[in-house]
Amino acid sequence: MSALSSIHFLRQLARLYGVQTAYYDVNRHRQQASEESLLAVLRSLGAPVASIQDVPSAWRERQQVLWQRVIEPVVVAWNGESLPVDIRLPLSAANANLNCHLDLETGEQLRWEWHGADFEVLKAANVEGRPYVVKQLPLPNQLPWGYHRLTLELLGRQEGSVIVSCPLKTYTPPVEREDRSFGVFLPLYALHSEKSWGSGDFSDLHNLIAWVAGIGGRVVATLPLLATFLDEPSEPSPYLPASRLLWNEFYLGINVVPELEGCPSAQALLESSSFQNEIKALRNLPLVDYQRQMTLKREVLKELCRCLFAKASGRLEELHRFAEANPLVEDYARFRAAGDKHRNPWRLWPHPLRDGTLTERDYDEENKRYHLYVQWLAHQQIESVFKEARARGVQLYLDLPLGVRPDGYDVWCERETFIPGAYAGAPPDAVFTQGQNWAFPPLHPERIREQGYRYVIACLRHHLRYAGILRIDHVMSLHRLFCIPKGLEAARGVYVRYQAEELYAILALESHRHKTIIVGEDL
Repeated sequence: MSALSSIHFLRQLARLYGVQTAYYDVNRHRQQASEESLLAVLRSLGAPVASIQDVPSAWRERQQVLWQRVIEPVVVAWNGESLPVDIRLPLSAANANLNCHLDLETGEQLRWEWHGADFEVLKAANVEGRPYVVKQLPLPNQLPWGYHRLTLELLGRQEGSVIVSCPLKTYTPPVEREDRSFGVFLPLYALHSEKSWGSGDFSDLHNLIAWVAGIGGRVVATLPLLATFLDEPSEPSPYLPASRLLWNEFYLGINVVPELEGCPSAQALLESSSFQNEIKALRNLPLVDYQRQMTLKREVLKELCRCLFAKASGRLEELHRFAEANPLVEDYARFRAAGDKHRNPWRLWPHPLRDGTLTERDYDEENKRYHLYVQWLAHQQIESVFKEARARGVQLYLDLPLGVRPDGYDVWCERETFIPGAYAGAPPDAVFTQGQNWAFPPLHPERIREQGYRYVIACLRHHLRYAGILRIDHVMSLHRLFCIPKGLEAARGVYVRYQAEELYAILALESHRHKTIIVGEDL
């Protein structure tokens, strides 16, 4: 095969995987992706291409996979009105009958039979010697808003799709046109008070809400409040969290923890001169020392945790109920406790642990209890902040970052959701002339669809439960994201496309369900 033919097939294969082969830079110059970059990104997306010689067979295989998919894994029904959906069928089954089952989120099930002979062929193709046709499947109209599961049965085989029935736009509050409001933006770590320990905490956020409400404001905005690593490895950046599904115990207000009143050991620690001197030193620092402050907080929180687990109580029962209702938090606690024991990133753990399987031998129970306890407290304190805001007519304006640390919890437990061999970033521009590598793995555009966007929805709901307004970091990522293969410079990345309509549909649906305004950050 000639070099020209190989490049042609490579670009065709890239398009089948949603990879752009070129883009226009800030100077409107066309930048063509290199062969090396395309091959590397395609490998990361799952294409079997060790070298350029593998491209033709990989292209044929991808063609077959796409045509063998009877229906797309996700379908959008705007305003509950379903357009006919394309379905791909082998020519031999073009006139067959399909049994259709639509399980609504409400629990109701709709059943009907689709007769292939009644529908005309819209498109035909011959893929690796096998003929296929495209026909259309009408779906019921006026579907209730929600995520509905469509199952098609054909010749003993089942194919499924998630139908996202959603409003046309994201939520807008019912206010008069002339109604205006104002508020404040303040990173919580910068919100110092006489009672905090060198950075702001949830108690300070309480007080800020009360102050803003007192001067007539209606919005309090801050940076992401998500879980981070503050021991080893340490990464305090709010835009590189350990998880987008858990809160950050760094912001706990220690003085309002209920266990403090009945825990003499924690009280003695807090009142000791050495401890008070350390708090005073932290307050006087010009910058926030995350590790030093978290080390201090953890000492007290560990004592409070021991006191709670030392005897039966209503609070302990409440914690057990929380853990039972939130198995993800319990799993996260095990993950963090295993990290405490091994003292290195999860990719360096032994294989069963690295692959997502933890047993009680893999961590210390006391550390697991600690991480469960502080997550419980963080959930309680942010819920208290939310209730304070709602009572005072103030909206919390939260921030959903684009990515998570590659050695964090989300990538460990949801690794199929991410592109393993690439980092997200941005191409060169007037400021970052060499491009940017943001050091976190992008979401895998195909896998998140196959999962019905389960992880994306979970991240949104984690924030929307409390946010009156939610900022979506780098909103262009709903359309495409600049992916940099590991080992290559940032400037050699390529754009990978996402199904924007499906992501907008999920945003619209979830924003209405939680009555949250959505803001997209676009630089």
